[in-house]
Amino acid sequence: MAKTKRLFKSFSRLLLPVVVLAVAAILSASVWLVYTVSRPASAGYLVTPEKYGLLSARGATITDENWANRDGTSARGWLLRGTENAPAVILLHRYGADRSHVLDLGVKLNEATNFTILMPDQRGHGANPKVNYTAFGETETEDALAAIEFLRGLKTEAQTPLVGQHVGFYGIEMGAFAALSATAKDEKVKAIALDSVPDSSGSVVSSAVDSRFAFASFITSKMANAGTYLYFFDSSYKRNSSCDTAKSLENRQVLMLAGADAPQFQGSTAAIAKCFPATSKIEAKTDLNPSGFSVANITVEQSENYDRRIIEFFKTSLNN
Repeated sequence: MAKTKRLFKSFSRLLLPVVVLAVAAILSASVWLVYTVSRPASAGYLVTPEKYGLLSARGATITDENWANRDGTSARGWLLRGTENAPAVILLHRYGADRSHVLDLGVKLNEATNFTILMPDQRGHGANPKVNYTAFGETETEDALAAIEFLRGLKTEAQTPLVGQHVGFYGIEMGAFAALSATAKDEKVKAIALDSVPDSSGSVVSSAVDSRFAFASFITSKMANAGTYLYFFDSSYKRNSSCDTAKSLENRQVLMLAGADAPQFQGSTAAIAKCFPATSKIEAKTDLNPSGFSVANITVEQSENYDRRIIEFFKTSLNN
């Protein structure tokens, strides 16, 4: 019996360093995955306002603006001014995209409504980003609120407020998560159009890892989500549920969209649409082909059909 105990202790001493090294390797790999996908590659803007302005008189009036985020970092976006005291809409792109992916929609929305339109680069995105990492919609929520504050501080030439009382959000995937979360913190956000909505920021992490590391993505996405606990060690990464957030939104106008081009978010979008309280008016269309997730790869006709749905929603929701 004594020999068995000694053998077991010897084996444990031999095995313990291996286990410790294995755990350390897994934790290191998990943090490395988060670090890597939190810095999405930039492919350059699809189109710039300068080029778009050659085709559109409204597009030629777009300005490049900068403002401060709530954490003191810098933010930037393209601004298209509307008429005085009209509503404003903020367009938030998905993970891995940038503000140029919503530029066409922004110009069309401004032309159809005369609303002020703001198209930010979310942190970690766009050419030479002001902040070189993304928090997958978590810190971007506070950035979205800072964007609202920027809009409400805009003045006309007569030094009166440019933007009226009501504000709307349009967001895709990570942008949808940030828009939904920011809306819950600002009662004056009256209307939100959300496309391919993740059930949490963790779903954005998983999608990013699946896209970048397709091999054994089920394992790597799990590792990356575990790694967020070490990588985002402060309280800024809250891991809130989109459904729980939706439950808190009273008296809002909501458009929920999804399509087969982003199947990983079809089910979550449909489920979250059912989470809003009865006082909010919900319209859901989750069988689009395609959704806004693939805006960079769709035809002109598909883009027109999709944009028309968004424009009519905001025209109806924010003008009433």
